[in-house]
Amino acid sequence: MATKTILIVDDDPTQRRLMRAVCEKAGYPVLQADSGENALALLQSPQGAEVSLIMLDLRMPGLGGMETLKRAKSYREDLPVIVLTAQGGIDTVVQAMQNGASDFFVKPASPERVIVSINNALNLTVLKDEVSRLKRKQEGSMGFKDLIGDSPALRHVIRLGERAAASNIPILITGESGVGKEMIARAIQGSSERARRPFITVNCGAIPENLVESILFGHEKGSFTGAVGKHIGKFQEADGGTIFLDEVGELPLDMQVKLLRVLQEGEVDPIGAKRPVKVDVRFISATNRDLTEAVKQGTFREDLLYRLNVFPIVAPPLRDRPEDIPALIDHFIERYNAQERRDILGAQHEVLDVLMRQPWPGNVRQLENTIFRAVVLAEGPYLTAADFPLLASEFEAAGVDVGPPILAPARSEDDDVAESDAPPPIEAAPTSDSPIRVFDREGNLRSLEEIERDLIRLAIDTYDGRMSEVARRLGMGRSTLYRKLRDHNIEVKRAS
Repeated sequence: MATKTILIVDDDPTQRRLMRAVCEKAGYPVLQADSGENALALLQSPQGAEVSLIMLDLRMPGLGGMETLKRAKSYREDLPVIVLTAQGGIDTVVQAMQNGASDFFVKPASPERVIVSINNALNLTVLKDEVSRLKRKQEGSMGFKDLIGDSPALRHVIRLGERAAASNIPILITGESGVGKEMIARAIQGSSERARRPFITVNCGAIPENLVESILFGHEKGSFTGAVGKHIGKFQEADGGTIFLDEVGELPLDMQVKLLRVLQEGEVDPIGAKRPVKVDVRFISATNRDLTEAVKQGTFREDLLYRLNVFPIVAPPLRDRPEDIPALIDHFIERYNAQERRDILGAQHEVLDVLMRQPWPGNVRQLENTIFRAVVLAEGPYLTAADFPLLASEFEAAGVDVGPPILAPARSEDDDVAESDAPPPIEAAPTSDSPIRVFDREGNLRSLEEIERDLIRLAIDTYDGRMSEVARRLGMGRSTLYRKLRDHNIEVKRAS
């Protein structure tokens, strides 16, 4: 799962070590700062992007905790901050909460109290993000940043979508069920001049045939038996915005003729109306069928296909972008952690390996449901093979033990407290006995590819195959790390 790094800000090194021990034992990587000034400098540095939560002491020399809180919130308003105080005066607490603190506790606090506070704050952030996403969806302002993944296949789709968004050209999105065709359509709408205008979705395959014309084009009162009032059709609802015709290949032929008129003339003919109604609608259609083959079979009009398929976009199936699977899994774990009040930290790396090799015929939708089920079933902090009973044979074939859930090994608090106050540096200084050789036997520089391969192997061994930590220490995303594993043909053995 995407690493949730915690920044501990306290001028007392003993308190920092204690808090670090609690956080790392719960699976959260830690950064530290001994003053408000250093904390703000870290937040504004590239490393600050890793920080998902701040634990902030209020009483510090120099820049005090309350002022640090205000400034941190001015940099990143959505960043949760838990304040620590030696004195729990009500006035202090109220002021901290008014300045944006998510929670507070009086030192010393029990490890259980600290972890509950952290988990609640992080889950609340996820819920806020989900509410924001749903609000953008409702307002028609979703963008390409809402598409999860960084694979070449998805980046190609985004590049095409961004070009299409700059005009009103009709778009046809093709792809298998569950690949996210509607998400792509919404991203195009939200990135266009029609953002925040109506986005009307019509599943053409789910409308009863005798109601298609009325639902799409509307009807006048009394135009047929049962028409007790005037009905505005979907095209009129979408006026000024975008209409998304999902599974457009399922439209009956007679309705295809009327749809062609809307495309050509920009007007609809409601049933029983005396005159057509002008509409200004952006067309985005989608299908999982081969419409060219449907034209040959006589079930889809060729002239309509030409009008709909002016700007084609092919949404790739999930099996063609496996490097996006870790990011998608992280996203779904976060969502269902918040929804189901769970605290799953991620999936074991051998589980990810198997999930990335699955064909996923149901694509992203199937993966989401699979992760939802696993989050509900999980008994430990990490998803294990035991949490995917429907894939038991796949795990067994891969040599992964499908036993009861395995709890992630946790370091003892004593070990953590005994460590250095500062977190280990991301890059270690080279030494004469470094396992990474820069020069070959002839004294020539080795290639960057060879050095990178050895460095990745060393990181995997050093951090016992904990891929989130490996990615963080190497300064790359999980999806990038898994892509490099495949590029370098590195097999990750299950940690003992």
